[in-house]
Amino acid sequence: MPSSLVAVFGRPRDTRGYENALRTLGVPCLVTLDPQEAGRATHLLLPGGGDIAPIFFGQTNRGSRNIDTELDILQFQALSLFMAQKKPVLGICKGLQLINVHLGGTLRQHIGTAAIHAWQDGDKRHRVYHCGLNRNDFFYQLYGASAFVNSAHHQAVERPGEDLIPVCRAADSVIEGVMHRTLPVIAVQWHPERIMDEGGSLLLHYFTRPASAW
Repeated sequence: MPSSLVAVFGRPRDTRGYENALRTLGVPCLVTLDPQEAGRATHLLLPGGGDIAPIFFGQTNRGSRNIDTELDILQFQALSLFMAQKKPVLGICKGLQLINVHLGGTLRQHIGTAAIHAWQDGDKRHRVYHCGLNRNDFFYQLYGASAFVNSAHHQAVERPGEDLIPVCRAADSVIEGVMHRTLPVIAVQWHPERIMDEGGSLLLHYFTRPASAW
């Protein structure tokens, strides 16, 4: 097995951009909806997508859309497996929200500043700012005090899940990046696979390091 094999856990019709980005870095990947098949990989990538069914974080639907409950369940299962095995996980956009909900956090189903963040004829672009208490988190290591990123979301973390530490926020205080306190689990609210030449490759390269390097 190669030193790193990334399981991109999503429907194949939605994962092409992630596959291409990983191949650009020379990192092999497999696309699957089977948690056990994903478990053969060394790393798990939870991609962007529609909104999570609000029942998973104890709310009724107040603006969530494009819900795929079957996919949610399978992604939660894969995430649970990788966290139990202490394997590296990267959440992207919806993937960040899945990690947050899995750890008992909640989401704002439609943020008041959605116009700044939501996809409309393309990604939005804005700056995010380091908000960690020290400089040892992945965001500061890769980008320093701030970074210019893309986004395509209308929801955001409301209450962070257990052991999740926010590492960067947008100017409107929306949490844009998190890391787990003890496990090799990181997540961002933007799409690094779509801005490879503008900082995205830094994050994906960091994530796909051999598990022994975490």
